[in-house]
Amino acid sequence: MTEHCNAIVASAPGGPEVLVLTHVPMPVPGSGELLVKVAAVGVNFIESYQRQGIYPVPFPFTPGAEAAGTVVAVGSGVHGFAVGDRIATAEGSACYAEFAIVPALKALHVPAGVPLDVAAALPLQGMTAHYLMNSTYRVEPGQSVLLHAGAGGVGLLLTQLLKEREARVITTVSTEEKEELSRVAGADEVLGYENFAEQVRELTDGDGVDVVFDGVGKDTFDGSLASLRTRGTLVLFGGSSGQVPPFDLQRLNAGGSLTVVRPKLADYLRNPQERSWRATEVFNAAASGHLSARIGARFPLAEAGAAHAALQGRRTTGKVILEP
Repeated sequence: MTEHCNAIVASAPGGPEVLVLTHVPMPVPGSGELLVKVAAVGVNFIESYQRQGIYPVPFPFTPGAEAAGTVVAVGSGVHGFAVGDRIATAEGSACYAEFAIVPALKALHVPAGVPLDVAAALPLQGMTAHYLMNSTYRVEPGQSVLLHAGAGGVGLLLTQLLKEREARVITTVSTEEKEELSRVAGADEVLGYENFAEQVRELTDGDGVDVVFDGVGKDTFDGSLASLRTRGTLVLFGGSSGQVPPFDLQRLNAGGSLTVVRPKLADYLRNPQERSWRATEVFNAAASGHLSARIGARFPLAEAGAAHAALQGRRTTGKVILEP
């Protein structure tokens, strides 16, 4: 008889209500794959786009690329992993489930000092923060940074890492609660979104910041450009408020020979060495206590729809996780 387990399945595109807990056949690891008993799943904004059909995926569809758990079976041809290993990934699939398949090449060993729920909250946002400040724009000590959504999953991690780098960090947030969280993470200045560009200019004696890390998109883009110093860089790494419409490149000239970059994590995990570098530095920082991942909300797996509604409604801080 075929074994079964529970997973979230969306039969068709739609709102959060299409995410339904369903009995499905137990996945079986193939060559180069691990079967993982999932301890926690990281919920990410891209999954709401997939669920709605904005990003095309095949339906029926089980979301989830980020998770942590314990290896319970190993496929052929796998080296470096064994049953019982604690692993995490930011590059899995169908992780909204009790058991998930993870390619061994995209699995990350979790250090003993990092609990699995924290491990599920770190890979995607942690490695995103790492590539943003080390590779897309190398932040140097003493430089000034504007970081939007300072109390979000990336924002809290990136703030801590930037302060370790001895940068000056200015964040934007939408509530007093989020302001406090951003300050605890180490932000030097915390602003609201209204007229933030003018306030940034005042805080930098009219010069502007060296770099803006903007995951909000449409609502902040114009202000982000206006916050930059001459030859500054805008790193647009997300669009939680919507996608930025086409714009006239001449604005970059007029603004002071500005640069705009639109990166994504997959392009900064091109080989095992790069993946290992980013994951090792992030997990070691967490294990040593230098990096704290805030889990802002926990939902049972069956309430994945409620988790999506909370995330899209911007009612969360830090990381949202599901627990099977």
